[in-house]
Amino acid sequence: MFRQKVSQFIEEKRLFQKNEKLLVALSGGADSVALLRVLLELGYSCEAAHCNFHLRGAESNRDERFVTDLCNGLHIPLHLIHFETEQFANVNHISIEMAARQLRYQWFEKLIAEVGATHICVAHHQDDSVETFMLNLLRGAGLQGLRGIPVVNGKIVRPLLAVTREEILTYLETLSQPFVTDSTNLETHYMRNKVRLELLPLMESLQSNVREHIIHTAQHLDEAYTLYNSAIHEGKRRVLSPEGIRIEALKKEPAPLSLLHEILSPLGFNSVQEAEILQSLDAQSGKVFRSPTHQLVKDRELLIISEIKAPQEPKLTYEEFERTSDFVIPKQSDIACLDADKIHVSLALRKVQQGDSFVPLGMRGRKLVSDFLTDRKCSLVQKQNQWVLCDGDTIVWLIGQRIDHRYRVTEQTKRILLVRLLT
Repeated sequence: MFRQKVSQFIEEKRLFQKNEKLLVALSGGADSVALLRVLLELGYSCEAAHCNFHLRGAESNRDERFVTDLCNGLHIPLHLIHFETEQFANVNHISIEMAARQLRYQWFEKLIAEVGATHICVAHHQDDSVETFMLNLLRGAGLQGLRGIPVVNGKIVRPLLAVTREEILTYLETLSQPFVTDSTNLETHYMRNKVRLELLPLMESLQSNVREHIIHTAQHLDEAYTLYNSAIHEGKRRVLSPEGIRIEALKKEPAPLSLLHEILSPLGFNSVQEAEILQSLDAQSGKVFRSPTHQLVKDRELLIISEIKAPQEPKLTYEEFERTSDFVIPKQSDIACLDADKIHVSLALRKVQQGDSFVPLGMRGRKLVSDFLTDRKCSLVQKQNQWVLCDGDTIVWLIGQRIDHRYRVTEQTKRILLVRLLT
């Protein structure tokens, strides 16, 4: 029955063909051993891959010896790798679980190309999908997280998602096939283990077939997600522009918060921020929201999204010379033509600051830089990224925009300083 269910699942989902080489992730646990054995029984060409993460001391080395003996007995190639997982986690400031996952799948991607395999087969089964559903439900995941574990994710395939842990153990028993047990699977300080060992048994005491119900629900949500994705795609087309998210268009959407989530979540914004951004749509411009990698600014008509980067200081060249009678003042915005004798200290570059003001060329009174840039229809992001060239505390040039009237070249000017902005 087990062999038939797996075979039927592979054919229905069109996971792979008999003439393709498969790479099997082999931990030595019951599920991965059953996956390797059943694929070989079904006539597939397999090679195995095992990671020693050095997280469980002697137990990790025991697992390596077991999979080595198993593959030798089955006469299939085994690829082994050792990882310093804790060191990798510390350097990258991530959890041990996340570090092991990253190391594992990065190696699989490299290995699959080296051996000429078409797919990486991993041994997640139906119970794993149930546990993932419950974990994501407890964490408040959206629709995507409640679909269970995907059957296919790129080159990663999961042929055992149609069978349960109990069916796996029964299959191995009929083969008299031993396996190893990871002792950490019994430690309830891991959230997944609590779900497996405590929560699901409690739920089964209330509803005996609760696992089946969860699987069916996940399947329905998976189909619903296909429709949802199509609607999100159309919504993005309506609200996104090259400059950002059109506020009025977003407000007209039937589910603006969901659409906002799908746009902003991949950029690192969380659900609390997304709700605050939605509430800010009718508020005054200027509100700024930041994720670890991106910034969103609420402007007049747009939500402007930009990647957070270290500010790039403009590159300027300086040329000083005596004024001649035939000299013509250049009009380009990337050139500042200044009276050199009016500069009192060495010029310095800095970003514009709140409250900065200057006397724009052609005017007599002072004007706030922010007001000047607003008059020139500059966005909030452009304002934040504006640089100024200063003579002490006095702005000489709003770079790329306008020089200060007091530093202009006049009939009395004897020496000229030309400052050019290099692009």
